[in-house]
Amino acid sequence: MNRDQKAAVIEEVAGQIQEADAVFAVDYRGISVPQAAELRTRLREADASFRIVKNTLTERAADQAGAEGLKELLEGPTAMTFVRGDAAAAAKALRDFRRATQLLEFKGGWMNGEKLSAEAIDAIAQLPSRDVLYGRLVGMVASPLTGLVSAMGGLIGGLARQLQAMADQGLVGGDAPAPAPAAETTQEPEPDPDSGATESAEDPGPDPDPAPEETPAETATPSEDENKE
Repeated sequence: MNRDQKAAVIEEVAGQIQEADAVFAVDYRGISVPQAAELRTRLREADASFRIVKNTLTERAADQAGAEGLKELLEGPTAMTFVRGDAAAAAKALRDFRRATQLLEFKGGWMNGEKLSAEAIDAIAQLPSRDVLYGRLVGMVASPLTGLVSAMGGLIGGLARQLQAMADQGLVGGDAPAPAPAAETTQEPEPDPDSGATESAEDPGPDPDPAPEETPAETATPSEDENKE
């Protein structure tokens, strides 16, 4: 590798350090090419990349990126994992690979401008993934809304049942019972214009309450005293 190639690698690694949300350093001794390819596939799902670079070049890249804390980890075979997505998911992928192969011991890392210890990376691997945390947050936010919707649904359902009961009783809506039929009246027949009759259709009949006939006043008979006179 000539000087220009080394400069290009340093520039590229410095850019990866600056763009990464976290950087995990591991000891890659004993890992095979197929195993490294498998690990890269796992890390790609967490938006992370696995890269092996000479320590001298990585050290110069760390200086250029302002991550001096990484320089302390560059002893012995060291590979870098640059995480641009979910740090917990990337740490889990490394931990699961280590458990399955007994390879890739954590050496430390760099996150949010601070150095990470190997124990800190193990702790990050035990955290819920970002998707799980988002799901929990959405559940916490939606829980009061769900209760409100349920309460509103119960209130509306109760109101609907009350209105239906009132409608069944004919108190609301168009199902009220029909009013009682009015008393039947007799319509007088119209007089026949050809008959020339002027009398009413019905005979009024005798007066139901005739006035009493006047009787002539009784003739007073003279009393015996008057006859004596």
